Amino acid sequence: MAASQHRTTLAVKPYKLALAGVAATSLAALAACGEAPSDTGDGNGDASFMACMVTDSGGVDDKSFNESSWAGMEAAAEENSDIEVDFKESSSEADYDPNLQATVDDGCNFIVGVGGLMAGNVTAAAQANTEIPFAIVDGVASDAEGAPIDVENVFSIQFDTAQSAFLAGYIAASQTESGKVATWGGLQIPPVTIFMDGFVEGVEHFNEAKDDDVEVLGWDVESQEGTFINGFEDTGEGKSTTENFISQGADIVMPVAGPAGIGALTAASENDDVEAIWVDTDGYESTDFGAELLTSAEKGLAEAVKTAVLTAYENKDAESAAAAAEPYIGTLENGGVAISPYHDFDSVISDETKQEVEDLQAAIIDGSVVVESPASPASE
Repeated sequence: MAASQHRTTLAVKPYKLALAGVAATSLAALAACGEAPSDTGDGNGDASFMACMVTDSGGVDDKSFNESSWAGMEAAAEENSDIEVDFKESSSEADYDPNLQATVDDGCNFIVGVGGLMAGNVTAAAQANTEIPFAIVDGVASDAEGAPIDVENVFSIQFDTAQSAFLAGYIAASQTESGKVATWGGLQIPPVTIFMDGFVEGVEHFNEAKDDDVEVLGWDVESQEGTFINGFEDTGEGKSTTENFISQGADIVMPVAGPAGIGALTAASENDDVEAIWVDTDGYESTDFGAELLTSAEKGLAEAVKTAVLTAYENKDAESAAAAAEPYIGTLENGGVAISPYHDFDSVISDETKQEVEDLQAAIIDGSVVVESPASPASE
């Protein structure tokens, strides 16, 4: 098994819980599935609750969804010294099942699988271990064919990132000098294409509002066809793919490919007239290429995972599980997704555009502007 693991226990420190109400009722139902072992942790006997994470490929320091999810795990342990957190790193899909089984064997009280590709694996592990609550980041409980199913001890953490990507697309369209922007993905899966759908719709909204014709390369919303590099790790492929779009005239690029997207930022840094947009995290803070980034289409992975862990801990002694847990869906309204600050481009982006983006965000929240993607999570 090509995998690695890490464990940490952190001291108590006050930490603002921005999503304090996220899915508390749902996770109470999950945490009720099992009780904590008498002693786990670093050998000091300080922690009685073990929360474990299994990463997707790309590693825990991927500058993207794995890293943000792990930050949420660590923040939970930092807030509550009775919680210990651990991760197992997947190098490929072949590591999912053995890593999930290893977390069960380790006596973990709450297990988080990161990435929609792992949904079926997490579901199978949960069905085999009904006394342990599980969570899936960017996915839902699914059968072997990938169809959603109800599994009481599986909690879903999803994000309607089409909304934040819509704002990113509008910003890109407002800033392009060439009239062409681009987006490409790692794999053609819902957590990727949802960003690309939103981005294209944001550009289209700009075109309608401004009677413009900014073109998007790399993704067609109608046909759901576009450019993918078949993975999330190859920065060289990410760079060459971006360079191809630059050669076609694109001067703003949004990769949706985890660490492979660093290749796009590298390409942008080598072309004076090219900027980029990051996803999942605020790339200005999480990458070394902040000077290239107009903004980022964020999803609040760290806060959502942190809240999930804390709530699972708080409800660990519940006597019986309630009905199947309802999913958490991050939106602009609840702060689960967001557009990042403009950082170095704050003086470049006009006050008019900034106001239009603020107005669009409000319109999406109140429903007067609807952002639709086939990959958007179901709200029921």
